Amino acid sequence: MSLKNSSAKNKIPRLLKDHLNDRKINQVYKSFEKSLDTNKNFVVAVSGGPDSLALAFLAKIYSLKKGLSPKYLIVDHKLRPESTKEAKLVKHLLKSFLIKGEILTWRGKKPSKNIQSIARKKRFELIFKTCEKYKIKNILLGHHLDDLFENFFIRLTRGSGLKGLVSLDIKSMIDSKNLLRPLLYQNKKDLEYISSQVFGFYVQDPSNDEDKYQRTKIRKLIEDLKKNGLDKKKFIKSVNNLKFSNKVINFYVNKNFKENTYFLKKSNQLILNNEFFQQPDEIIFRSLSDSLKLVGKKFYSVRGKKLDKIIRDIKKIGIFRQTLGGCIIEKVNQTVIIREEY
Repeated sequence: MSLKNSSAKNKIPRLLKDHLNDRKINQVYKSFEKSLDTNKNFVVAVSGGPDSLALAFLAKIYSLKKGLSPKYLIVDHKLRPESTKEAKLVKHLLKSFLIKGEILTWRGKKPSKNIQSIARKKRFELIFKTCEKYKIKNILLGHHLDDLFENFFIRLTRGSGLKGLVSLDIKSMIDSKNLLRPLLYQNKKDLEYISSQVFGFYVQDPSNDEDKYQRTKIRKLIEDLKKNGLDKKKFIKSVNNLKFSNKVINFYVNKNFKENTYFLKKSNQLILNNEFFQQPDEIIFRSLSDSLKLVGKKFYSVRGKKLDKIIRDIKKIGIFRQTLGGCIIEKVNQTVIIREEY
């Protein structure tokens, strides 16, 4: 450890520092510190659950050691009557541990279908907007090993391809923001332990036990698989092998984008030449998906079925015009032009 970091460590208040003497907490922190490894400011997404509260504590220690000034954001979705009270309680709890939280509120009409998916998108919108305000590009999320399992099987049941199956990673990027998951390979039980030992509290979301949500069903399926021999280490090895294959595909996607597109920044238009659509199917699919996200300025990719149809039509039809993902896609001769839909 450098003299600078050693000096910073001495400035960690005893209220926080004493918890690092706990062997299990210290072990998780060391892994967290190695995984995060950044000297730039970040925001921390805090829900009040055990994973996010553990993240808040670990991030506070890290920021003190590195001399950083992170922002701690609590999103109140207002989907449950008690959500506002819980958000205020979490903010007060963080304050008692020298962590200053900020509540972001989702206002307006709430959905009756796809609630969890829409809420997740809205949460990111609020966090991204706050990141712009503070000019911060790094966002810390509390995803852990159980989330990695759940994400894989949820995507599997939806018929996702390779990219979807390995979409949860320690570091990813959306809309020029770095999504960092330094707890991704940590066990949920260890994070519950940290929250209980440090804060003596964490929020239990009742929706976690409601069978109407797909995630709850998958969670129970995974528990059954574990009882029947699902091995954690082998599963992680398989996921990492898939991630390696995914990186190879991404290399050729970037190559296709670089060699076969031309971006008109002033008018926010992307021109795709004929060679763009002469690549393997997966390369075309991902390249076009990224193109629509770039021009349409969207956080998430458009649905696969709609994108597949667009690609088929572009290849078959001479003159083509369609809208998708906030974009107008137009084919003229052998050239495809993508521009923002106003």
